[in-house]
Amino acid sequence: MSILAGIQSGTILQELSSSMDCQNTDELIMRMNADLHPGQRQFVDDISTQILGVSAGYGAGKTRALCAKAVHLAIANQGFIGAVMEPTGPLIRDIWQNDFDDFLETYEIPYTFRSSPLPEYTLHLPGGDTKILCRSFENWSRIIGLNLAWVLADEVDTVPVAIATKAFPKILGRLRAGNVRQFAVASTPEGFRWMWQTFASEDAQSREDRKLIKMRTADNPHLPPDFIERLQANYDANLLKAYLDGEFVNLTTGQVYDRFDRAKHVAVQMPDISREPLRIGVDFNVGNMSAVIAIRVGKSLYVVDEISGAHDTDALAQKIKAHYPDHKIYVYPDASGGNRSTNATQTDIAILESYGMSNQSPKANPPVRDRVAAVQALLENGKGEVRLKIAASCVKTIECLELQSYTEKGDPDKDAGYDHMNDALGYLIWREFNPLHAGAGRGTGIRLY
Repeated sequence: MSILAGIQSGTILQELSSSMDCQNTDELIMRMNADLHPGQRQFVDDISTQILGVSAGYGAGKTRALCAKAVHLAIANQGFIGAVMEPTGPLIRDIWQNDFDDFLETYEIPYTFRSSPLPEYTLHLPGGDTKILCRSFENWSRIIGLNLAWVLADEVDTVPVAIATKAFPKILGRLRAGNVRQFAVASTPEGFRWMWQTFASEDAQSREDRKLIKMRTADNPHLPPDFIERLQANYDANLLKAYLDGEFVNLTTGQVYDRFDRAKHVAVQMPDISREPLRIGVDFNVGNMSAVIAIRVGKSLYVVDEISGAHDTDALAQKIKAHYPDHKIYVYPDASGGNRSTNATQTDIAILESYGMSNQSPKANPPVRDRVAAVQALLENGKGEVRLKIAASCVKTIECLELQSYTEKGDPDKDAGYDHMNDALGYLIWREFNPLHAGAGRGTGIRLY
């Protein structure tokens, strides 16, 4: 929060507010624009397009662009109300407030902030105090009854399409005040979802009231030098089109693990595992317990064995210990196994630990899409590296990788029975190879805009 928030109302605050005259607001816009890359400037400067979108790669600077856009629209609509929307309430605090506070203080923009009953900023501008409401997209109905000049929405493609589609016309109906009325959104594309339907579909492209701007990760000069290389090493080429270039790509149809190729990934010969610790991914299902047994060699994973169809967690653990009595064993189970059990006496994870296995599961499972992406990256990443090998004897794992498909809703199919081994493998790969875990607890010292 600005230090001005701690000053009692009176002449000091009034003088500071009045000192930002029209000339100073023009200078402020010039200063903000000087710190933006071309894609960000194009987004911020466009105040004529009624419905404006930014499709951006990871780290491309969309949050920074939204901060500058909010101030630009507030200056263009002094004395009127605008709104900024994040997908959920907690993201308003965790993403928007932190970044916007820093932005306002960097450019010495006088403001006050009120957190209750709902968060809102007031920018003290020469044309009058100008409010910016902060709301969650999931509770979009809270803007009903308001007369707004502009609305900005962040990461709209992470909102369920049904909610975004329902909220869109309601938001447009609120834009009936001010001098520059605009609805602008920014998101990393997640397949052919709301952003594609609104800005890139054939129907959308025929509309004159909207425009899409694409921002590539490489456009942002403030990123760490190895940021793009790490993404290339951990995402397959198809995802990189979306997550580096902001392109719309098909992420929701066909074979889930379309990078799997028997010629590349199935091996008859496996490394000697006699002295290697075993890393075992586990998926819990009553009457159909599944496990993939692997070793890690450098940046690669070798799946050497599998267990499917075990009755419960005890039966699975007994099979593992019978086959590998002398190995150090790390297990990577479904995180929900810490809350329930397949035999109703202990939790599933507690049962595995009772057999001397070291639990490596996180507190919560990753999003399904992220887990699938982690497996895809090990099958073949953007650099063409193949880092997953599967023993030819693991016939169930091979079958599941080949045959699991997406449903019409865009989710990995769970009805055909090809999901269990893949889920077990995904829990293991996510925990062992995801870059978020590799650098946990160590800051880069570099701010990402």
